[in-house]
Amino acid sequence: MTPPIRWTRLAPIGFAAMTASCAASLPPSAVPPRLTLPPAAVRPCRLDRLAESPTQGDLEAAYVARGAALVACEAARELAVATLLAEREIQDRWREAGTPRRRLWPW
Repeated sequence: MTPPIRWTRLAPIGFAAMTASCAASLPPSAVPPRLTLPPAAVRPCRLDRLAESPTQGDLEAAYVARGAALVACEAARELAVATLLAEREIQDRWREAGTPRRRLWPW
Protein backbone atom coordinates (compact mmCIF):
# COMPACT_ATOMS: atom_id res chain seq x y z
CA MET A 1 0.00 0.00 0.00
CA THR A 2 1.27 3.47 -0.94
CA PRO A 3 1.71 5.85 1.98
CA PRO A 4 -0.61 8.90 1.77
CA ILE A 5 1.05 12.16 0.76
CA ARG A 6 0.18 14.80 3.32
CA TRP A 7 0.70 17.71 0.94
CA THR A 8 -2.32 16.79 -1.17
CA ARG A 9 -4.65 17.88 1.61
CA LEU A 10 -2.92 21.28 1.84
CA ALA A 11 -2.79 21.93 -1.90
CA PRO A 12 -6.36 23.35 -2.21
CA ILE A 13 -5.57 25.87 0.53
CA GLY A 14 -2.44 26.98 -1.33
CA PHE A 15 -4.33 27.29 -4.61
CA ALA A 16 -7.08 29.30 -2.92
CA ALA A 17 -4.52 31.66 -1.38
CA MET A 18 -2.80 32.23 -4.72
CA THR A 19 -6.11 32.85 -6.49
CA ALA A 20 -7.26 35.25 -3.79
CA SER A 21 -4.02 37.24 -3.98
CA CYS A 22 -4.38 37.63 -7.75
CA ALA A 23 -8.05 38.53 -7.49
CA ALA A 24 -7.33 41.15 -4.84
CA SER A 25 -5.34 43.39 -7.20
CA LEU A 26 -7.35 46.52 -7.85
CA PRO A 27 -8.36 47.61 -11.36
CA PRO A 28 -7.36 51.08 -12.58
CA SER A 29 -9.57 53.71 -11.01
CA ALA A 30 -10.00 55.94 -14.05
CA VAL A 31 -9.52 56.02 -17.78
CA PRO A 32 -6.44 57.95 -18.97
CA PRO A 33 -7.13 61.29 -20.69
CA ARG A 34 -7.52 61.33 -24.46
CA LEU A 35 -7.37 64.13 -27.01
CA THR A 36 -9.63 64.56 -30.02
CA LEU A 37 -7.94 64.88 -33.40
CA PRO A 38 -8.69 68.14 -35.21
CA PRO A 39 -10.92 67.78 -38.30
CA ALA A 40 -8.03 68.76 -40.61
CA ALA A 41 -6.00 65.80 -39.38
CA VAL A 42 -8.84 63.32 -39.97
CA ARG A 43 -9.96 64.53 -43.39
CA PRO A 44 -8.49 62.44 -46.25
CA CYS A 45 -6.19 64.16 -48.74
CA ARG A 46 -7.67 64.92 -52.13
CA LEU A 47 -5.42 65.19 -55.15
CA ASP A 48 -6.68 66.53 -58.48
CA ARG A 49 -6.57 64.37 -61.60
CA LEU A 50 -5.91 65.29 -65.18
CA ALA A 51 -8.56 65.42 -67.88
CA GLU A 52 -8.75 62.87 -70.73
CA SER A 53 -6.64 64.92 -73.13
CA PRO A 54 -4.78 67.55 -71.10
CA THR A 55 -3.12 70.58 -72.60
CA GLN A 56 0.11 72.16 -71.41
CA GLY A 57 -1.93 74.63 -69.34
CA ASP A 58 -3.84 71.76 -67.71
CA LEU A 59 -0.58 70.05 -66.82
CA GLU A 60 0.83 73.21 -65.23
CA ALA A 61 -2.38 73.91 -63.32
CA ALA A 62 -2.56 70.32 -62.07
CA TYR A 63 1.11 70.48 -61.05
CA VAL A 64 0.48 73.59 -58.94
CA ALA A 65 -2.78 72.23 -57.49
CA ARG A 66 -1.20 68.89 -56.54
CA GLY A 67 1.74 70.68 -54.93
CA ALA A 68 -0.61 72.80 -52.82
CA ALA A 69 -2.64 69.71 -51.89
CA LEU A 70 0.50 67.85 -50.85
CA VAL A 71 1.57 70.77 -48.66
CA ALA A 72 -1.86 70.82 -46.99
CA CYS A 73 -1.78 67.03 -46.59
CA GLU A 74 1.66 67.17 -44.95
CA ALA A 75 0.45 69.91 -42.58
CA ALA A 76 -2.53 67.75 -41.59
CA ARG A 77 -0.21 64.77 -41.01
CA GLU A 78 2.08 66.88 -38.82
CA LEU A 79 -0.96 68.06 -36.86
CA ALA A 80 -2.10 64.46 -36.30
CA VAL A 81 1.37 63.40 -35.16
CA ALA A 82 1.66 66.39 -32.81
CA THR A 83 -1.74 65.57 -31.31
CA LEU A 84 -0.76 61.93 -30.80
CA LEU A 85 2.53 62.87 -29.12
CA ALA A 86 0.76 65.41 -26.88
CA GLU A 87 -1.82 62.77 -25.90
CA ARG A 88 0.92 60.30 -25.01
CA GLU A 89 2.71 62.92 -22.93
CA ILE A 90 -0.50 63.76 -21.05
CA GLN A 91 -1.16 60.07 -20.40
CA ASP A 92 2.41 59.55 -19.13
CA ARG A 93 2.05 62.50 -16.72
CA TRP A 94 -1.35 61.16 -15.63
CA ARG A 95 0.14 57.74 -14.88
CA GLU A 96 3.06 59.25 -12.95
CA ALA A 97 0.78 61.54 -10.94
CA GLY A 98 -1.65 58.74 -10.06
CA THR A 99 -1.55 57.29 -6.59
CA PRO A 100 0.08 53.89 -6.39
CA ARG A 101 -2.39 51.10 -5.94
CA ARG A 102 -2.52 49.56 -2.49
CA ARG A 103 -1.67 45.90 -2.23
CA LEU A 104 -3.50 43.74 0.23
CA TRP A 105 -0.58 41.41 0.88
CA PRO A 106 2.85 42.55 2.09
CA TRP A 107 4.79 40.36 -0.37
